[in-house]
Amino acid sequence: MDPKDIAPIKPFKLLKYFTFTSLVVILLGSLVLSMVIARRAETVLLKKSEDYALLMADNLNHQVFLQFIVPAALQFGQVIQLRNKALFDRLDQVVRNTLHSFSVETVNIFDRKENVIFYSFDKELLGRKGLGGIDYQQAVLGKSRSKLIRRGGIWGMLFGAPRESKLRTYVPLRAERPLSNIEGPVLGVFEIVQDLSEDYQTITDFKYRIIITSAVIMGLLFFVLRHVVKRGEQIIEKRAEERLLLKEKLGNAQRLASLGEMVAGISHEIRNPLGIITSTAELLKQKLARAGPEVELADVVVQEADRLNSIVTDFLNFARPQAPNFMSCRIDEIIEKNLTFLAPEINKNGYRVHKRFATDIPEIQADPGLLYQAFLNILMNAMQAMPEGGDIYIELSARKHTVEILFVDEGPGILDETLSRIWEPFFTSKDKGSGLGLPIVKKIIEGHGGIVEADNSSEKGVRVAVTLPVDRYS
Repeated sequence: MDPKDIAPIKPFKLLKYFTFTSLVVILLGSLVLSMVIARRAETVLLKKSEDYALLMADNLNHQVFLQFIVPAALQFGQVIQLRNKALFDRLDQVVRNTLHSFSVETVNIFDRKENVIFYSFDKELLGRKGLGGIDYQQAVLGKSRSKLIRRGGIWGMLFGAPRESKLRTYVPLRAERPLSNIEGPVLGVFEIVQDLSEDYQTITDFKYRIIITSAVIMGLLFFVLRHVVKRGEQIIEKRAEERLLLKEKLGNAQRLASLGEMVAGISHEIRNPLGIITSTAELLKQKLARAGPEVELADVVVQEADRLNSIVTDFLNFARPQAPNFMSCRIDEIIEKNLTFLAPEINKNGYRVHKRFATDIPEIQADPGLLYQAFLNILMNAMQAMPEGGDIYIELSARKHTVEILFVDEGPGILDETLSRIWEPFFTSKDKGSGLGLPIVKKIIEGHGGIVEADNSSEKGVRVAVTLPVDRYS
């Protein structure tokens, strides 16, 4: 198998899986823990509520027996008379006075024999028979019983709080024997109903708070670890890309070095006969008549020789770039020298140069000769983009540690597919030219530790931005 076909193993993959697995495990653990805590809280709540109901029943039994049963038996000869309003009012007063400080929803009192309700907070239940059930029957036998009744949807029953939770406690109503610990006979049954819906809702809210808190904490931890892992992957990928880029740059540098040596040699060999051709054409012009086709041909030879010499010079400048000779200089003075040199061409073709220089431009450490060459190339490109003349804008501004120069023309602009290639050596969209002007500019600016960028202006034309550091070490 070719090693290239083997997919590379991404770093931090184990940590990434560990982070995700830990999140899931802890969330599940938090869910189980919340369920256990909620179940334990419900058990404690139920036990406390049962004890509370027994305490109320014991107090109620004592008061009802002393304040109602005994007086009623002495006065009427019997206790239970469903239609006797006086008896009912007396019992109601005793019950309510006894329970006024207790938290209870309703109280029902059954008789002992026929399972009939002879007292209730709800008057519609008076006289109803057979509502006690098996818990009533156990209470008649002297055993207290409690039953939790919950109503709600399946989701509420399983994962949340039911819509309604009530604890029904059945306690025997006994006759009391003074100065004796022996329980008296069962006279009836108390049914005490407590509404525990709010308590169960509180437990459910607490359970959800545990789950949400755990989820938030684990979510934050997960995102932090995820960020660390992602950052680590990005650093490693960046290092790998940098290695590939350095390798590619090294290969390009080696190729360009070889090409530079070849170009320099060829240019040197071309330049010598080119000088001879130029000087010979000048001598022929002097010996020939001042007018005629022969003189025009000699002029063509001189012009083309000069153009060829310019191209050879570009080749040499690109192949053997000069190291900057840093000294203190002013950018505005260099640009003024460029415009002075180009003044004849500017006036001849109707170019209009608009300058906007800030007043606080500092001196910078740079090679004025190389910057002059770079700015001259940029300005000449702007002029060549507008052969019929036009406006050229030059802006100069300063920031904290840099100076920015902006050149804008009003030409047709550069095609998008061409814009990304203008810095490539030997690439040109002109009929004439070596394609080395802008690459030389880029080398000069980057040799000063600066940045040069070009794009199409928002309105029309090309915008070239040059940023240079004020100090070569800044």
